[in-house]
Amino acid sequence: MTIGEIFSYIKQETAKDAFFECTATLDDVVHGSAWYYIACSGCHSKVSKGPTSLICTNKKCGKVNVSGVAQYLSKISVYDNSEQAVIVLLGDAGRELTGKPTSELVRSYFEANGNEGVNHEAPVPEALISTIGQRHKFCVKVIEHNFSGKTRSLTVTKILPLDTPPATESSEGNQTTAASEETSINHVDSAEGSKRTCDGTELKKAKRPKRGD
Repeated sequence: MTIGEIFSYIKQETAKDAFFECTATLDDVVHGSAWYYIACSGCHSKVSKGPTSLICTNKKCGKVNVSGVAQYLSKISVYDNSEQAVIVLLGDAGRELTGKPTSELVRSYFEANGNEGVNHEAPVPEALISTIGQRHKFCVKVIEHNFSGKTRSLTVTKILPLDTPPATESSEGNQTTAASEETSINHVDSAEGSKRTCDGTELKKAKRPKRGD
């Protein structure tokens, strides 16, 4: 689907959590927000700083004194022939795009700067900036936040090969893969569950919105 068609789907009253394939060109890294977050090494939820240790924010995990690991949470402006949007690259999608794990990029920055300012965030790395201008096929996830109008950002959970045929059931291509899992940026552990989508397993179907909706 095009970006415009995805936004049309989001506006439908019957829209549900869904996954779509979308091809777009990376335009720019969104500045003013972090490109990664520190996650619980166990469940990959966001962690918070306690008095003496890191605490997992996922109530189902709830571990204290956890080991924090850096994970992608990068906002990038993209466009196609129909529309422009901001995508949020989560976890493995960022590694698939840059070819480098988050922890390596963060560690390299602080090692190069003598660990100065370790309490601050590492700036956007060249590995991410160098992807600007590239064209990719993304597995896009739309969720409750999109339907409520709280955000127009589209969550990307996977980078697909450009030559991957669209996941359709009819010759007219009027259906696309979808699944009803819930993700939020503040509860990032659910991104792990989304890995099994856009690969042909445990999929539901969402109708393509009619033109003009």
